[in-house]
Amino acid sequence: MSVEEFGLPKLWLLRHGETEWSRSGQYTGLTDLPLTEEGEQQARDAKSTLGAIDFGLVLTSPLQRARATATLAGFPEAIVEPNAVEWNYGDYEGIRSADLRRENPDYLIWTHGVPHGETLDEVAGRADQIVARALSSGVENVLVVAHGHFCRILTARWLGLAPAEGRHFILGTAKVCRLGWDKKTPAVEAWGL
Repeated sequence: MSVEEFGLPKLWLLRHGETEWSRSGQYTGLTDLPLTEEGEQQARDAKSTLGAIDFGLVLTSPLQRARATATLAGFPEAIVEPNAVEWNYGDYEGIRSADLRRENPDYLIWTHGVPHGETLDEVAGRADQIVARALSSGVENVLVVAHGHFCRILTARWLGLAPAEGRHFILGTAKVCRLGWDKKTPAVEAWGL
């Protein structure tokens, strides 16, 4: 099927399976943690959602939790995409947001950011590059295996929203989302499958 026959590509997202830190609620940016046993099973379970889809392009974050999820979900040949790495949380790496809010009840990563890490706009810039790659891919379905905050920001950018609007898209571990179109308007077609 040609691009002209199917129209605009769909962008599928798969968040990595559970890690020790995702279970405990700690910010896990560039710390390269493995999946837990539960996370491995979650990744295998995602295969039933994604297995029937013909992906012309599969990208994965370089971090092992995403690469392992891609492999266990049935995509061992996923292309490592450095732009799909999680938000660099700087000084907040390994810290629980609940602990930060105990010190500052108004704290939200979406508005306060992280000291000595990436800005929200820097993360959005990486997401924009993936959106552009998907749109120019010439394939019907693109899959990105990545991380919670990154996938939420990527969704906001797909929709043409400010990156902080990613706060509205909660995404559990090893959940699948499909971003597509309402005619020619970017849209969320399915969330958290």
